[in-house]
Amino acid sequence: MLAPPLQVVDSFLLQYNTGDAVLALFVLGLLATIPLKSRKVTTLHTLVFGLLLLILPGQMLTVNASGAHLLGSVLQYKMLGLGLLVASPIVYSTS
Repeated sequence: MLAPPLQVVDSFLLQYNTGDAVLALFVLGLLATIPLKSRKVTTLHTLVFGLLLLILPGQMLTVNASGAHLLGSVLQYKMLGLGLLVASPIVYSTS
């Protein structure tokens, strides 16, 4: 007998943390802003996600040994957020 679809989705998503979901949404949103051909919209999108990664509590970004994660530690998520937060105003001011 097949498992209900929500249990399959739940068992898949339990392997990932909030940081992975934020990074996936960032990449999908970035791909959605490219057809607009506006560097300002793209850099504002980058700024928002950099700020989001920086202010998320570290407990939401914890990396379990049993799960598959995009980055190795909480510090890497925070540094990525800081890098996005620093780079995006520079790109915004040049656009």
